[in-house]
Amino acid sequence: MLTYDEAYSLLKEYNEGEFHLKHGRIVGDVMRWFAESLGYGDEADFWQLVGLLHDLDFEKYPDEHCVKSQEIMRSRGIDERLVRATASHGWEEDASRHGELPKPEHEMEKVLYATDELTGLIGAVALMRPSKSCDDLEVKSVKKKYKDKRFAAGCDRAVIERGAEMLGWDLDRLIEQTILAMRASENVD
Repeated sequence: MLTYDEAYSLLKEYNEGEFHLKHGRIVGDVMRWFAESLGYGDEADFWQLVGLLHDLDFEKYPDEHCVKSQEIMRSRGIDERLVRATASHGWEEDASRHGELPKPEHEMEKVLYATDELTGLIGAVALMRPSKSCDDLEVKSVKKKYKDKRFAAGCDRAVIERGAEMLGWDLDRLIEQTILAMRASENVD
């Protein structure tokens, strides 16, 4: 299994922009928080690596997203569980262009699927606040912006909603838990 530093070096090999690097770190932290919160503390390192590397190929290979990353990781002998988990977040959205991607099955894969887009939306809402922070952010503030399809238009609400449904959670719970996870992240400004 990769160490965090090895995984981050791999991410930097395929991503130069600070936006993508920061997004990977944030989603990694969010995944770690969820692992600990949902009773998977012994797998927290693995969950964090999945979050960190989920968009490994996005910057250099946006048209082959979730497909190219599998090739890259397999060529380096990376654990197949990590390869599958990272690819599963592209299920449905990217599968239409690239064939079948694995459907999120494990709770960890469902959390990644549900929170990837949501972290971007929550981050955008936080930036609109005077504090520019998640520390004082409430669910109702996120829900208000969530309803405005023009706000953070790149954050796919349908994916967020499908992810909540997969987890058996309502949208409020998913948003609340993701806000708490982002508050715990040292990578969120």
